[in-house]
Amino acid sequence: MRCFLSLFFLALIVAPATRAAKIKTADDLIQAMQKKYAKSWYRTATFVQKTTDYDQDGNKKVSTWYETLSVPGSLRIDFTPVKEGSGVLFTDRKVYSFKDGKQESTRAFVHPLMILGFDIYKLPAADVIETLKALKFDLSILREDTWQERPVFVVGAKPGDLHSPQFWIDQRNLYFVRMLRPAGKDGTQTQETQFNNYQRLGGGWMAPEVIFKVDGQIRTTEEYSEMRANPPLDLRLFDPQYWTSVHWRE
Repeated sequence: MRCFLSLFFLALIVAPATRAAKIKTADDLIQAMQKKYAKSWYRTATFVQKTTDYDQDGNKKVSTWYETLSVPGSLRIDFTPVKEGSGVLFTDRKVYSFKDGKQESTRAFVHPLMILGFDIYKLPAADVIETLKALKFDLSILREDTWQERPVFVVGAKPGDLHSPQFWIDQRNLYFVRMLRPAGKDGTQTQETQFNNYQRLGGGWMAPEVIFKVDGQIRTTEEYSEMRANPPLDLRLFDPQYWTSVHWRE
């Protein structure tokens, strides 16, 4: 038994190192992520989100959102109370904003967290690469680092650079854990997003804690509950013309 346990723990240590040895480029990394999860990652998901926003004085505002995912490409956020018809819809590389049941605005938008956290497992690799380049990630840079005491791959920035557009991927489980990008009108601020405390969900994963920072200061936190993988969903949920008539939760 002692010998078996020794071999088991040795395997846990060696596996990430072996994987890292095979991954030398961002293309290699994307292909490895897709090979691991393309067949098993959930197609749909729902969860309840507790959103806490902090102002610069530390005051906080807490709200509840109901969220619905269709992977790849669509995310619906219903603000509570749902009957008021306010929220946001990301679909077809656009973002729609609704208030009191009416569409307020729409514009072209690619959600980087959707791409990195979910769509990367279901989109063709060529589409993922093209999209990440358009989001200004330098895919020619890939290195290894450590994040929260775990080995990670970092794409887009050299050692010591915590400002350029970059994303961090856990080496063992090949999921997204961190993104940093320039922010503010002049790009001098640094926006950081963390996906923390991952839990298994269906054949994939979901991080029930998401943290958004600007220049190291927490601006927003998200806490997920009631996470469900592959629930049957009415696809009209992601059609803006049905915003007020179709809901997954009242």
